Amino acid sequence: MKSFFTILNYSIKGDGHEKNNHYNYTGNDISYSVLQGEIIEDYSDDKPFPSCLVLGTNKKNEVIHSVWAYNSENKWSVLITVYKPDPKLWLNWRKRRKKK
Repeated sequence: MKSFFTILNYSIKGDGHEKNNHYNYTGNDISYSVLQGEIIEDYSDDKPFPSCLVLGTNKKNEVIHSVWAYNSENKWSVLITVYKPDPKLWLNWRKRRKKK
C-alpha cells in the first residue's frame, strides 16, 4: 500500500485535516511525515476504500500518526485523520498497548 504515496496524488483538505488539526500540523508536516514514514497498520478490508495507519515525524521530529484511504480507481489517497499518538496507548509509537 505504501506505493500509492510515491505517486503524490493525495488530499489533505476536508474533515480529516480540519477536525483533527488541533495539533497545528501544517500540510507540509503531514506530507513530510507520510513520505518518510512507514505503514504500521493495514486496513485493506475497509470500505469503501482500503486504508492504513502511517507513523512518521515532521521536520521538528514530532511523532505523527495519520490514517489514509486509497482509491485505486482514480489513484488518490485521502487523509482520514491525523493526530499525535498518546504514549499511554502506544508502545514505541508502532504497537498498540494491550488493554488491562
